[in-house]
Amino acid sequence: MITSLIQIGNSRGIRIPKPLLNESALEGEVELLVKKGEIRIVPVPKKMKRTKDVLLLSEQTLVTDWMNPEEDIAWESLQ
Repeated sequence: MITSLIQIGNSRGIRIPKPLLNESALEGEVELLVKKGEIRIVPVPKKMKRTKDVLLLSEQTLVTDWMNPEEDIAWESLQ
């Protein structure tokens, strides 16, 4: 099936015909996977936690990244 990208607010999207949605059995949340030249729409695994999408940094990582002399020099030059 061929379709066109349409303007949706500041984004672009596609309309998915009902027969295709019925056949795919997609409902609720979906995940978009991007590979060179294609976008795949797959169901979100039921056990997937939403916090996985948020990068949580450990205290040790923050210390390593924030205690960086090069960053201090860069910030001083902006003041």
